[in-house]
Amino acid sequence: MTPEEVLARLDAPLSLRRRVFYLVVAFAGLTGSALIGLLWATEPGLPTRTGVAFGVLVAIGLGWAAFGGWAVTRRMPLFARDRVVAGWLGVAAWVAFSVGALVISLLRHDLELALLGVVLLLGAVAALNLRAARRARAVLVRRRNALAATETDE
Repeated sequence: MTPEEVLARLDAPLSLRRRVFYLVVAFAGLTGSALIGLLWATEPGLPTRTGVAFGVLVAIGLGWAAFGGWAVTRRMPLFARDRVVAGWLGVAAWVAFSVGALVISLLRHDLELALLGVVLLLGAVAALNLRAARRARAVLVRRRNALAATETDE
């Protein structure tokens, strides 16, 4: 494959398959937020910690919906920027979940090792996904820059 062909493939916008995937992500986030919001609105007298948990879950769902909408509307090549943004969104959701779960557990004076294990496992998965996304983006950007440099040299 010539450098021009590789550059053309790198400069291509998202494929139809990726666009459909991000539409599914957006609709899943909206659906989850709507369902949790409806449950929250129709259950009077919930404890404060439950209301806060529902609010956090609605915010996480809306974050994924916004991310899906952002990714679908990009008309330029993303060079794995979408994966990095998704990685950061995953880390932010993990932090929100972890802080909430740990605060509720500590307030109840009942910190279980299983909860701590789940929190740590989810954090490790979020961190690994972000690291892989950042590496993939760095590789693509380096490749694009190297190909662009060889194209200008010719």
